[in-house]
Amino acid sequence: MHVRVATRRNKDGAAVRYLQLTHNEWDPATKTSRPKVLHSFGREDQLDRDAIKRLVASLSRLLDPATALRTSSGADPGDLAFTSSRPVGGTLVLDALWRRLGIDTVMARLLDGCKRDPRTERVLFALVANRALEPGSKLAAAGWINRRCHIDGLPETSDDACYRAMDWLLEIAPDLEREVFWQVATLLDHEVDLLFFDTTSTYFETEGPDDPVARDAHGRPVPDLAGDPASGPVGDDGTGTAGGDTAGDPVGFRTYGKSKDSRDDLPQVVIGMAVTRAGIPVRVWCWPGNTTDSALIRQARADMRDWTLARVMWVADRGFSSAQNRRELRRGGGHYIIGEKLRSGSAEATAALSRPGRYQHVRDNLQVKEVRIADDERFVLCFNPEQAERDAALREVMTGKLAALIAASDRLTAEKRAELRGRISTMPGLNRYLRTTPGGLLRVDKKKVTSETHLDGKYLLRCSDPTISAEDIALGYKQLLQVERGWRDMKTTLELRPVYHRLEDRIRAHVILCWLALLLVRIVETTTGRTWNQVRDDLQELHVGTFEGPAGTFRQRTELTTTQRDILGKLVVNAPKKIIELGPPATS
Repeated sequence: MHVRVATRRNKDGAAVRYLQLTHNEWDPATKTSRPKVLHSFGREDQLDRDAIKRLVASLSRLLDPATALRTSSGADPGDLAFTSSRPVGGTLVLDALWRRLGIDTVMARLLDGCKRDPRTERVLFALVANRALEPGSKLAAAGWINRRCHIDGLPETSDDACYRAMDWLLEIAPDLEREVFWQVATLLDHEVDLLFFDTTSTYFETEGPDDPVARDAHGRPVPDLAGDPASGPVGDDGTGTAGGDTAGDPVGFRTYGKSKDSRDDLPQVVIGMAVTRAGIPVRVWCWPGNTTDSALIRQARADMRDWTLARVMWVADRGFSSAQNRRELRRGGGHYIIGEKLRSGSAEATAALSRPGRYQHVRDNLQVKEVRIADDERFVLCFNPEQAERDAALREVMTGKLAALIAASDRLTAEKRAELRGRISTMPGLNRYLRTTPGGLLRVDKKKVTSETHLDGKYLLRCSDPTISAEDIALGYKQLLQVERGWRDMKTTLELRPVYHRLEDRIRAHVILCWLALLLVRIVETTTGRTWNQVRDDLQELHVGTFEGPAGTFRQRTELTTTQRDILGKLVVNAPKKIIELGPPATS
């Protein structure tokens, strides 16, 4: 086959050249070879050269690298070297979901007209993919992008570009969060009328907390007052706010507070997250490390109300059961399902446990009983037989350890017993069952043990919605485990900490990157029915090999396995082209 040039004259008599793909065929009758036109490319001056390139690239997929380069460049490839191989499966899937959620479109729109590198969106995607695939510092992320992964549209970057992209991410966070939320609700068809809210903390191994600054009602530094410790935090209405433990006190971002990681000795920040019933995280917040629960729930409720949601049922853990938090959640017609501490000794807990009635079987390991205590709230007592067995076994272990620890304490001096009493007080599991007699002797509190047996496997829920069934209340609260699982994955798989940043804005941007990574990971898990670790291991076996020589650069993917095809099929992601790139030498 060869390209033939045919010349014809138009009406004006001018010569016009036409290009044709021909193949010589032997004519046995005339005993001559005649050209047969296989395809006509049209006039030479109107030739679609991009279409020709696509055709050549498509045909080159059938060739080996050396022949493909020779065909593409017309030069002898000489010694073609296999220079590198990089995983592509993980970034391919994450990038497809990133685009499906419209995150690239939002960023492109916000980048339009501003004086920023147009590749900023690609850099931010790369940082999100890095957290999901091989988390590390931003400096390590730049090296990972340049040497250990393949990302379309971003052959390389620098750590400075990563930091600049993070700074811009914080600027566009409100628009991005809103777009992601509605895409989850509409494009992915996930219900957002039931939102699960919980908080965690992450600590920093620093010498001390950040310098205190004045903050607004959302826990952010007040530009006009930042650096003036004499000025207290200012709320949206110009009055003070309870951003910290004491209203009116300036506070640093990384500061001391009640640690969820049992590291009260180190400065921390508090992070909140809202998750759908399917486990998809739709919003994340950051606050100073000593922010109170009432301030957390107030901002979360206000932010979600700004998105004009018609009806939201908030599901929160027992730490948010205060009357003030409940009032805040009911503002604007909202409702809540909140856990109530049975061991608190509150009037509601005591009444719920004392009311007679039969439990209704809901699931294999869940039984519920609704009790009437108040007119404006509903209370559902839940019982899990399997959990009851675990609670009883754990209590037996704890009381056994306590009994062994105090067995010979009667022979100790009063001073030594006091020291032993002090040590036990630091062990919550044992201290719960310890009793001190009027004479100072240490005993296992049998009354406490007996009272605890009545609580085995039980927990109490309060709900403000009069229409939802007791079964849905119990099952809704049970799904709060999705948030707890999200925290575990964010702290382990995505490595929320250690946080390699000192500036407040960079810390906030780092948390947003972790949230976006968790969002993509959860979509993969809920769609494929497999854990992210399993999917990631299979996808990362799909590589792109790079061949380089005098004639140019050639990149080709490895063959897809059956498992990889199954994953891509469930996620509705197109398989990558076999020939990723066919071009001139990299040095040119």
